[in-house]
Amino acid sequence: QVQLVESGGGLVQVGGSLRLTCAASGRIYNTYRMAWFRQTPGKAREFVAAITRTEVSTAYADSVRGRFFVSRDNAKHTMYLQLNHLIPEDTAVYYCAAASGYSEGANYPLPEQYDSWGQGTQVTVSS
Repeated sequence: QVQLVESGGGLVQVGGSLRLTCAASGRIYNTYRMAWFRQTPGKAREFVAAITRTEVSTAYADSVRGRFFVSRDNAKHTMYLQLNHLIPEDTAVYYCAAASGYSEGANYPLPEQYDSWGQGTQVTVSS
């Protein structure tokens, strides 16, 4: 099992930026593909972005493409999500997820396609 810990959430005004961090520990080899999801009360967990270990492949939800950018530093076992041009609809708890094993590309947007999850970090965008 791999342990994932998110950080970097907070309160930001519309148009502002944040950078979320996901630190992995434990069985790091179980993090071939990593992703960010988000969830608001009463709604299903929503895919945001994903990246493979080689960093060659990334995938984004239409709602964030061009505003959010996912990256990872394998030497530090860390994944990042840069959130720019934030809008109130981006308010949510953001979760880090990891999937073991090789996958073709990064476009795996379903929560059940991931093995490990962090506890989440709250992002609140005020208007």
